[in-house]
Amino acid sequence: MRKLGLPALLVTDESNVTWLTGFTGDSSYLLVGPKLGVLISDTRYTVQISEECSGLDVEIRDARRPMHDAVATVAAAARLGALGFEAHSTSMATWERISGAISGSDGSPELVSVGMLVNELRSKKDSDEIAEIRLAVHQAERGFAAMVSVLEADKTELEVAHELEHLMRRFGAEGPAFEPIVAVGPRAALPHARPGSTRIGESGFVLFDWGAKTTGGYRSDLTRVLLTSKIPPKLETIYGVVLKAQRQGIKAIRPGATLKSVDRAARRVIENAGYGKFFGHGLGHGIGLDIHEEPRLSPVAEGVLEPGMVITVEPGIYLPGWGGVRIEDDVLVTRDGHEVLTSVPKRFEDAVVQIA
Repeated sequence: MRKLGLPALLVTDESNVTWLTGFTGDSSYLLVGPKLGVLISDTRYTVQISEECSGLDVEIRDARRPMHDAVATVAAAARLGALGFEAHSTSMATWERISGAISGSDGSPELVSVGMLVNELRSKKDSDEIAEIRLAVHQAERGFAAMVSVLEADKTELEVAHELEHLMRRFGAEGPAFEPIVAVGPRAALPHARPGSTRIGESGFVLFDWGAKTTGGYRSDLTRVLLTSKIPPKLETIYGVVLKAQRQGIKAIRPGATLKSVDRAARRVIENAGYGKFFGHGLGHGIGLDIHEEPRLSPVAEGVLEPGMVITVEPGIYLPGWGGVRIEDDVLVTRDGHEVLTSVPKRFEDAVVQIA
């Protein structure tokens, strides 16, 4: 903020507010500067704020007082010449309301759009955050193992997804990190397939993309393909290509490696096998309080990996009408390389399961 010449920043991204303050409620902003820190919230959270982040200055509004008026009040009291705001999480309508309210207050600070300052700080996890992500991985893996043990051919994708959510909670998760993807056969060609009425036994394989969210708010993200009956022709070949690509991507992870180069290490394997046009998304992303965080691994990503970053590595091949294969692990960038945090087996022979 000093480099940008900003005396204060209005933080509107809820995950950023949580990361900076410890407050886990919603609909709240934070006005922060070198000599300023005010959480702007409402009467629903008065007690919760005192429990989660006591000692922080707070501006509490009620239903008759809109958020933009509360922001203007705090900004005017601070006598700010300029105020940065998070453009990535502030809608045009919100910006107009805040701008209008501030321009009518004493001092009329200039509103300045800034980049993802807090998000960039969040990309490097400290030891406590890494411990939370390890816990989220553990909860996800135990839930998945328990789900596989009771997997039945006549269950629908949606039923299995609900069972997986329940089992992760049984092992301590607050809930799923996101809505699990359970995609049978041809539906696995949809990278973000929504579980539906297709039954597990209707095809020879099923793709699972799932993760757990800890009570501390941190998340994990994994993907595996299970082979449940007769193996479709070419599945073993495609699975082998994806697994090789993933291993090459993980191998490239180390401090100082460019985000592009890690993506390229994996993508090259899929392109050389002739499936390049069937892998359209980036190789991975950061995880933490959000399921998609900085940094991003893609052909156009800028930046380098640094120790403390936790990223997914998830190459995939998606063939419309046939199905898809994606394999995903969570990887910590260490001082001298990397550590794979996830441990669900992923060899082709490990993917074969017996179902009732």
